[in-house]
Amino acid sequence: MYRRYIFVLGAVALFCGPATAQIGNPAGMGVDTRVSKSGVPAPHQTNNQDRLFAQLLAAGGVGEVELGKVAADKAKADAVKQFAEMMVSHHTEANEKLKRLADVGKIPLPLGLDQDHKVVRDRLDKLTDEAFDVAYIKGQIIDHQKTAQLLGWEISLGEDGEIQRLAAAMLPVVLDHLRSAQELNAMLTGAGLRLPPEGWR
Repeated sequence: MYRRYIFVLGAVALFCGPATAQIGNPAGMGVDTRVSKSGVPAPHQTNNQDRLFAQLLAAGGVGEVELGKVAADKAKADAVKQFAEMMVSHHTEANEKLKRLADVGKIPLPLGLDQDHKVVRDRLDKLTDEAFDVAYIKGQIIDHQKTAQLLGWEISLGEDGEIQRLAAAMLPVVLDHLRSAQELNAMLTGAGLRLPPEGWR
């Protein structure tokens, strides 16, 4: 059940290895970037990676909060409700931190649900009980895998040191969320818990 988790860890390790990760990465600096010393961007200088990262992370964060509210109200299993409430709390806090940094860097962020999360919400609205719980948690596994890779990308390629540090602080939390979602999926579906077939040696 941890195969996908290990894959994500490996992918993040490639992004975040000491040979590639650098706070205030000069590789993506634009020609108009101010520097504090040669090759080091001044604080709050953003490049295209920072801006795209902030917008994608914000869209994902809004989705996590909105879908978490739906699941906290609608989920059948108490463990799924608790997970959903944690998503609302943690991602609300992360969204606020990101917005403060984005405001300083003059990065416009999306405010409402993006199209992908609207599709997920509409699908979840049609489900109830165990089917809802399984669909919500499976979606959370996918979302947190994507977010972990996005954070690793920013840690490696961002220019704004504060945004990079936010990504680095968020990464272990997101990986912990991913692990919890995978454990819930195993509990709900029995994945990874099946007995070998009769007569197996």
